[in-house]
Amino acid sequence: MGPRFGFVFGMAFLQQRGSDAHGQQTEDQQICRFRSRGNRQDSTPRVVALVIDDDPRIRNLIRIRMQSEYEVIDTGDPELALGFALEHKPNAILLDLMMPEFSGFELCQSLHSLRYTSHIPIFVVTGEAGNRFRDHCSQLGASGYFEKPIDFTKLKLTLEENFQNKIPHRNDSLRIKIQIPLRLTGKDVHGVSFDEITTTEDVSVDGFLCLCMAPIAQDTEVGVYLTAPQEHFVGRARVARKDSYGKTWQKLDFQFCEKKNEWVLG
Repeated sequence: MGPRFGFVFGMAFLQQRGSDAHGQQTEDQQICRFRSRGNRQDSTPRVVALVIDDDPRIRNLIRIRMQSEYEVIDTGDPELALGFALEHKPNAILLDLMMPEFSGFELCQSLHSLRYTSHIPIFVVTGEAGNRFRDHCSQLGASGYFEKPIDFTKLKLTLEENFQNKIPHRNDSLRIKIQIPLRLTGKDVHGVSFDEITTTEDVSVDGFLCLCMAPIAQDTEVGVYLTAPQEHFVGRARVARKDSYGKTWQKLDFQFCEKKNEWVLG
């Protein structure tokens, strides 16, 4: 599901850029490009937030309430969302769920599944209340869930905490394709303890990629053990990216939060 929608979003963006070359800009793109340039008094880089919501009143409200701290890029067209994320490289994405044409659930999964946007934290901002949607969004990769009317104080605090605690993205590290047997321990999305043996697909100094059967939520921390030649505790790692939630197996990209003992690299 994710890759298909990612392709659709990307093609829509490329087609739109082709129209721009002939002087045919949409209102959304004119607004986004104007904000992208900004009216800055200094060269200090600002934190960029991409807002995806089909309601122009909500986009305008978010921009007014957050523009003093963030450079706000917004679009009401979910088909252009991936393109904007690739072009502007936002520090965070604020995503509505109920939009025409494309579901925010599918867009969340697509943005989180693609390698070049998987490291961007997604915060759902929606009028849909209830833990059912909250839990489902978390399973799809969302880092936070905010109901409308938006509590901007809480939203800004959550964004700030996320930026301060952000671990460097593992795509910046050298990865080596190698199979290393590991034991992972922790709690799944249901709060049930798991103890699972798996094998890495690749490793880096600060993390690894592997398959898991346990349904593990985004940002969950697990204990990591090297099982050969003799089992020993390495440290703790968090789920930085999920590729296939809901299937028997899910591919998880882990980043170390702490390392107590020797790892295979570094």
